Amino acid sequence: MHDPLRPWLESRLPTALDHLRRMVEINSWTLNPAGVDAVGSLTAEVFASLGFTAETIASTNPEFGRHLVLTRPGTGPDAIAMVSHLDTVFSPEEETRNQFGWLPEGDRIYGPGTHDIKGGTVLMWMTLAGLAEHDRALFERTTWQLFLNSSEEMLSPDFGDRVRERFAQGTRAALVFEAEGRQDDLRKLVVARKGRGTWRITVRGRGAHAGVQPGRGANAIAQLARTLESVHNLADPARDLSVNIGTIRGGSGLNRVAEEAVAEGEFRAFTPEVWDEALNQLLALSGPGTVRSRNDNFPCQVEVELLSRSRPWPRNTGTDNLYAHWDQAARELGFPLAPESRGGLSDGNFLWDAVPTLDGLGPSGDCDHCSERSADGSKVPEYVLPGSFVPKAELNIRALQSLLAS
Repeated sequence: MHDPLRPWLESRLPTALDHLRRMVEINSWTLNPAGVDAVGSLTAEVFASLGFTAETIASTNPEFGRHLVLTRPGTGPDAIAMVSHLDTVFSPEEETRNQFGWLPEGDRIYGPGTHDIKGGTVLMWMTLAGLAEHDRALFERTTWQLFLNSSEEMLSPDFGDRVRERFAQGTRAALVFEAEGRQDDLRKLVVARKGRGTWRITVRGRGAHAGVQPGRGANAIAQLARTLESVHNLADPARDLSVNIGTIRGGSGLNRVAEEAVAEGEFRAFTPEVWDEALNQLLALSGPGTVRSRNDNFPCQVEVELLSRSRPWPRNTGTDNLYAHWDQAARELGFPLAPESRGGLSDGNFLWDAVPTLDGLGPSGDCDHCSERSADGSKVPEYVLPGSFVPKAELNIRALQSLLAS
């Protein structure tokens, strides 16, 4: 029997890509709140045609734009939440400097946010528009809530709390429209993500004249180097624990024994147990150091601080049950699919333990967070594959029909 869904989705692809173009042409760097809010207004306009009403929520950080919530109440008991974000990592100056904007070329469309994550927002629209057209009864009886973070790229701490407060009763799933993983023809949905902790290590030594009284000094940089070797050695690939030393600064002159040195970095793990163990091992590095002054044995002091925490999203039954609906739909469509545990963060990290959560519902592409292009092809900017929209929207629709019928 002829299935009209895919031809209909193909007929709507030009409209979807025009929505995407309009979003991409607005700079929405996280620290450009006017641009972020403008993308929010455009997004509300796009979804208004499907019957969604808009609410904006001020971020707790006044430097960020407003979060956006779009709602369409249903007549039945079930609700679905969909999650995306409004911001990108590219400043207006960077876009101008690298001539980085909307550029269709071959089978790709380059541009800021095409893949991360404005393309995901547009795929969300295609999924809902397809349901509204081809399964109106299901679309009408389901409550749909769309949550768009104004500041995901800088890990806004309040967005997850605002979403959890607003989940409708009967919410069956939180579906995050970050881009799918892809390996040749195999598409991947995200079923777990590492949690992240950021840290700062401050070492306070004792300054001294490097030529006249070096023995009086306790060199904070030397101590920091020793401490960071211990930090580096915490990484454990066998347990998927990654540790990164990101920045170092210290001292105030070549003729002084360094009185202070500071390093910052992060660690990530998939399970709360490994994450907590790594944190405890980091904090245990605080205290008197092994670098001391030669004259009177004065010790450097090491202080370790946890700056931020984003809890792990471990593999869990709720997510696995959701994935099963997408897996079955993929089999029926002949769509190669696999689950993926991903090291990067998303808003799913803050939602998975409130309602079953699945991620990677967006399109295919690559080179997120890159705006540079080189003549030799060694630098390629962010792009999306427009050919991935229709099959992914079809998969999402079939999986939602299965989920909401169960």
